[in-house]
Amino acid sequence: MNPTHAHAELIATFKRAQADAAHKSGLIKAAALKGPKAVQAATETAAKAIKRRDAYAKKLDALGVSLKD
Repeated sequence: MNPTHAHAELIATFKRAQADAAHKSGLIKAAALKGPKAVQAATETAAKAIKRRDAYAKKLDALGVSLKD
């Protein structure tokens, strides 16, 4: 696997994690209608997705790849 291919895979993984984090953050609003336990579960799930996204962003940054929104 060449470095460019590895970067492309990591960028694709980051973008999927970014979309997943945004989606799960949006689910918190939907969970608000279901009660506090649902909000807590949705918040914890979103926090994990955001942490995963940030870990991939840190790996990309270490490789010198910057993805600006």
